[in-house]
Amino acid sequence: QVQLVESGGGLVQPGGSLTLSCVVSGLKFDYYDIGWFRQGPGKEREEVSCIGNGGGDTVYTDSVKGRFTISRHNLQNAIYLQMNSLKPEDTAVYYCAIIRRCVEPFTTAQAMGVMVHGRIGDYWGQGTQVTVSS
Repeated sequence: QVQLVESGGGLVQPGGSLTLSCVVSGLKFDYYDIGWFRQGPGKEREEVSCIGNGGGDTVYTDSVKGRFTISRHNLQNAIYLQMNSLKPEDTAVYYCAIIRRCVEPFTTAQAMGVMVHGRIGDYWGQGTQVTVSS
């Protein structure tokens, strides 16, 4: 069974930093590209960043470029999102998901209809809340 478990969210002041983690199990981790997404209050889910299976390819949405850094540790089956200079508009539930491919343009559609173990589906974590407020 494929599982994705996010952690690391919390309450932080504007300008602060957080690092989110996503641990993946149930598949050959280093075979898959992974993405981070978020859904703010009253907003649709949006893409944040993605990373290729080897870690060399990364994409960021414009609003987080220069502030967020995505990375992965294939031996730990984990990806990370280092978030610096956080703003109130970064407040959201953050999700990781298996994606078809980390390429530009990176959109939420990349997390739909992903083939894992011969089955097509959507593979998401349960999310972790990030609140940026003074």
